[in-house]
Amino acid sequence: MRGTFAVAVAVMVLLAGALAGCSAGAGQFIGGGADTITVLMVNNPQMLELQKLTAAHFTKETGIHVRYVVKVEQDMRDTASTEFANQSGVYDVATLSNFEIPYYAKAGWVADMDSIAQDPSFDQSDIFPSMTKALSYDGKLYGEPFYGESSFLMYRKDVFKKLGITVPANPTWDQVASWAAKVDQQQTGMKGICLRGLAGWGDNLAPLTTVVNTMGGTWFDEDWNAQVNTGGFKKAANFYVNLVREHGEPGAATFSFPQCLNALQQGKVAMWYDSTAGAGSLEAPDSPVKGKIGYVAAPHDQTSRSGWLYTWAWTIEKASSHQADAMKFVSWASSKEYEKLVEQDTTSETGGPTNVPAGKRASTYSDPAYLKVAASFAKPTFTAIQNAPTTNPGVQKRPYTGIQFVGIPSFTDFGTACAKLISSAIAGSVSTDSALDSCQKLAQAAGDRQKQ
Repeated sequence: MRGTFAVAVAVMVLLAGALAGCSAGAGQFIGGGADTITVLMVNNPQMLELQKLTAAHFTKETGIHVRYVVKVEQDMRDTASTEFANQSGVYDVATLSNFEIPYYAKAGWVADMDSIAQDPSFDQSDIFPSMTKALSYDGKLYGEPFYGESSFLMYRKDVFKKLGITVPANPTWDQVASWAAKVDQQQTGMKGICLRGLAGWGDNLAPLTTVVNTMGGTWFDEDWNAQVNTGGFKKAANFYVNLVREHGEPGAATFSFPQCLNALQQGKVAMWYDSTAGAGSLEAPDSPVKGKIGYVAAPHDQTSRSGWLYTWAWTIEKASSHQADAMKFVSWASSKEYEKLVEQDTTSETGGPTNVPAGKRASTYSDPAYLKVAASFAKPTFTAIQNAPTTNPGVQKRPYTGIQFVGIPSFTDFGTACAKLISSAIAGSVSTDSALDSCQKLAQAAGDRQKQ
């Protein structure tokens, strides 16, 4: 990053965007005592369950009280960015992702977690290596995952069976497009596929970028020259937009993770390509499609595999005056023992086996109680995370890390602007090629800054 890092981080602080899959919520800080830590976190169902279990377990065992400040994702990211940059010590712990944590570590904003990693009782070796690597910087670990995810294809087994369609374990995007056309309107009100169209660097650009990778595209070549309106990127963007416009959900430009989840549950679409985290809701006891969904690898094209890698992880502010207590909290919240507590909480809507914060530990996928309810999606999820192409997700070398995002802080700026252009193309207000031409200029400006 060289001399542009400070400027890029400032951009990230001001323009942090939202990754999908969140529910609404809000939080407010109130000062605490010496035995209290304050945790800033996103308002996802898994985090709501954490609040219910903390007092009766963590606080009872340690004497440490936890004050949770819960916000919707974009507000949480903005708050965390400002707080960690200022190092005021208001929050001791925050939920961040594998996008931010390496940059926060480089900036000196977060404490390393080597003490947790070296504790035999925590069993760091049980954490997926890809997660540990994604949350590390310069040989040190700066985050512990709460849960992790990749992406895969979800489809209605009953609908496909009636049409005589056999879905392989590793489908191609050409196959997906042909299936979408074939199943479209085979049942009243059912479209072929749901894909995110809502604008956001972590919304529509997340699945789209995995399609770009596997179709031979990249955001930048090795010299930071933008490649948005040419080659594989152009092919993938047109494919994605055309597929969702022709056989996707009505109003696709407004759809994110929750809307696609609902569409598949309500029988409004036959397929959905998105986060592996969606499977738990699809297979929940009250789900209308429980037992009707098949799960296979993320579709590919020129690469042998595709799919993203993402984790909500705990990180500790460097300025926290409760370092030891914060470490104890992180160790507990990311532990095997905590997963068991969730699994056994069958009286809560946010508890039970399908709500275990999975996707981070190998041991979860050998737990009989978890596998009993997650049999249909546990192995595909495990395989997707293990096979996520973290080292080289495309067909060419590139100067950045990340699968579904460009691993530079300024991506929150130009990525969000490009996402709006793609969403406009999905809505039909501009052509895809025109959107890509505009996005190319934005990306090249960011690439030029990287060259410096």
